[in-house]
Amino acid sequence: MPSAAPKRVLLTGATGFVGRHLYPALRAAGHEVICATRSARRAARRSPGRRWVALDVDRPSSVVEALHGCDAAIYLVHGMATRGDFEARERAAAKHFADAAARRKLSRVVYLGGAVPAGPPSRHLRSRLATGEILRDGPVPTVELQASMIIGAGSESCMMFRDLSERLPLLALPRWLECRSQPIAIDDVVTALTRALTIPAARCGAFALPGPEALSARQIIERTARLQGNEPITLSVAAVSPRLSSYWIQLFTRASGRVARELVEGLRFDLVSPDDGFWALLPEHQRLSFDQAAKRALEAEARTLSMRSRLAEHLLRKLSRRSSGDGA
Repeated sequence: MPSAAPKRVLLTGATGFVGRHLYPALRAAGHEVICATRSARRAARRSPGRRWVALDVDRPSSVVEALHGCDAAIYLVHGMATRGDFEARERAAAKHFADAAARRKLSRVVYLGGAVPAGPPSRHLRSRLATGEILRDGPVPTVELQASMIIGAGSESCMMFRDLSERLPLLALPRWLECRSQPIAIDDVVTALTRALTIPAARCGAFALPGPEALSARQIIERTARLQGNEPITLSVAAVSPRLSSYWIQLFTRASGRVARELVEGLRFDLVSPDDGFWALLPEHQRLSFDQAAKRALEAEARTLSMRSRLAEHLLRKLSRRSSGDGA
């Protein structure tokens, strides 16, 4: 794929999980990056070496101002963790952004959305897909990348699976956890987002962004546990709903309640792409395996754990080994 001239890029969600990983890659690709967040002053104190602008997607004038002088934008805005009707809010925000991008005559919008499920989508996935449609319906050429679970330190879903596999010696796993997805490494997501800025406008559209393996949620938990040196006992149970499971997840993991409910609801149906999606445009790129990506994420995550959490997990591990007859 031929390279294109560097762009001045507005990076929305710059303080979030994906935005933090993406910024250095955009800079390495030669782009001038304008970081957007609600509280630009606070962000500038934390990361003074970056250029920050205030952005409130609920206010159209704020979006127009933030896009001033930009050639392209990466849209990472997500309202799942907010209270109220986040679907209506996300649709309105996407419309504001599409209109402002057209007004500023941007050459490209790149959006990171959610995977298309095999059955009716959860509220979270339905909102992600609706946001992509709104952005693509605008006059600015738009690339929508549809990913399922992103593996990396700081990812809510990755943290949730990590905590379950580390903290519980006995896991009662509902049968709906046999539904499969294609987890993708944050490194691969960063590569795709960066390259999506420069593909020809004629190729713009919605693309799946699958990882190299289709895994059930049960397999993700079991393989994550093995990477941490654990072998939890797993039991299949039939009568546990996704909503009930989300309360259990909230109790034993660091995931917030609202986010846990939406993520779990999204696991009710397969999230498997019929083809390589966006990767067909990058045949030279080798995606990380699940184990490679999860190992990197677990190592980075371990460095951020509080001493209290480390001590609690150490005690839980000792108790589980003793109860299984492996300890003294």
